[in-house]
Amino acid sequence: MDYSITDLLSLVGSLALFLYGMKMMSEALQKVAGARMKNILSSITSNRFLGLLTGVLVTAVVQSSSATTVMVVSFVNAGLITLRESISVIIGTNIGSTVTSWLISILGFETDLKALVLPAIGIAMPMIFSQNNKLHSIGELIAGLALLFMGLDFLTQNVPQFSGNEPELAFLHEYTDQGFLSLFIFLLVGTILTLIVQSSAASMALVFALCVNGVISFEIAAAMVLGSNIGTTVTANIAAAVGNVSARRAAMAHLMFNVLGTIWVIPVFYPLLSLVNTLTIDIMGVSPYEESGMMSIPLALSIFHTIFNTINALIFIWIPDVLEKMVMKILPAKPDEEEEFHLQFITTGMLSTSELSLIQAKKEISHYAKHTKKMFGFIEKMLNEDISDSKFVKTYAKVEKYESTCDSVEIEIANYLTKINQGKLSDVGRRKARAMLRVVNELESVGDSNYTMARMLNRMRSNNFKYSDKMSEKINLMFSMLDEALSIMRDNLRNSDYNADLASAKEIESRINVYRDQLKAENFENIKNGKYSYETSVYFIDLIQECERMGDYIINVSEAINDVNNE
Repeated sequence: MDYSITDLLSLVGSLALFLYGMKMMSEALQKVAGARMKNILSSITSNRFLGLLTGVLVTAVVQSSSATTVMVVSFVNAGLITLRESISVIIGTNIGSTVTSWLISILGFETDLKALVLPAIGIAMPMIFSQNNKLHSIGELIAGLALLFMGLDFLTQNVPQFSGNEPELAFLHEYTDQGFLSLFIFLLVGTILTLIVQSSAASMALVFALCVNGVISFEIAAAMVLGSNIGTTVTANIAAAVGNVSARRAAMAHLMFNVLGTIWVIPVFYPLLSLVNTLTIDIMGVSPYEESGMMSIPLALSIFHTIFNTINALIFIWIPDVLEKMVMKILPAKPDEEEEFHLQFITTGMLSTSELSLIQAKKEISHYAKHTKKMFGFIEKMLNEDISDSKFVKTYAKVEKYESTCDSVEIEIANYLTKINQGKLSDVGRRKARAMLRVVNELESVGDSNYTMARMLNRMRSNNFKYSDKMSEKINLMFSMLDEALSIMRDNLRNSDYNADLASAKEIESRINVYRDQLKAENFENIKNGKYSYETSVYFIDLIQECERMGDYIINVSEAINDVNNE
């Protein structure tokens, strides 16, 4: 059989068109339903079965297990869900991913959609050029679906046709009759293929086409489908590589789940294929093993894919804690890599009454305050570390990470408090909810102030500037006052009866203001007397001003707490 470079490029181009259609459709679906999907994922409860169902539904909607897993990893990275909660969602994504294979097998091979592809693109194009964002996304969805099936049709046409007796297939037949060795070989081939194309749906479409055209047998195609399940985990691991240890563990859990699932199915691989064969004969009246049953192969492979992933999920959904322990041993936290903070008290949804939910919210806010204080500790380290030290860069990265997490956690707590407000609350309860909303806002401002100071210190470092010993001594004194103010703020937040120690809070805030005024006056005199340059004064006084601003946000927290009993 003659198969030229042009034929090979046509095959690659067909796969590329399929991939582009899948990408366009998936991204459009995420635009249309993505915000809701993200809300569902970020408010996931600790119920493992609800997590499983969430993973199934979100993956079915966005048509990409990789997209769902990357979203889950990002939420773990931001501290919005825990590692164990993420595992149940990840398990569900494997069942959700079978929807794509059913879409391909039912419509792609059994239905002649060529006549509908161009009209569909014709309908989609005016919508794509629309100024309405939703209409634009729907147009992309229709066009993506059309391109996907166009690519699938080209893929089937451009896969070489074989009768089975060609000498070119001799080398392939050497590896197809080796029993379990053949299974391992083509499982690896399926993994590598998915690694290359970065899409299990695309690799499965290619496997379907190869099998339908007689290039590979049904057993080999099934082995490659198993391999695609492992290969699809790479995207999430790539996304998690730049995340924290919790994000890397979530991505590793996805890999471990798919690898362990493949290991248990190997001993029962051939009996499982026998069951799939029986089901396919019952449905289509012909076996995928028979030459006349080529068109039953996509259905048989979809059944195999669904049975395998469903059984796998039903096994592992009972032991997410085992997967969690395994990945924590494989990826232990380094001594200098601390666990990122995340929501601890409101991840389980609303409690039976709004008043009880307020208690959970208060605990969460206290936990939030603890980490804003911890973030300030990073600023103190940045000030006192050698500016040429690599530790400075790592500490600055931690501040950036904490600032991003503070923003996310603020939104989650605020949304939770808004839901509480919609329930039945006493007048005192409503005052508490209002106070908490204000506290959350002020705590986020403390986080922003921390980040502003970190950027000031980083800019100073980039310009090779260093504070003099006297300046550092004065800044450290201001920092010690802020540290004391943060401690008083935390004590007030932990107070169960909302009686803040406002006297202590105001006293330290007053000292901060007085010291700020003193340093501003000294700074003016030092510039006038030529003790240091104007540029030096800017670096110094900007930081002092930001310290005073943080002091204002801190006192606002205590005042908000105290207002509950004073209204």
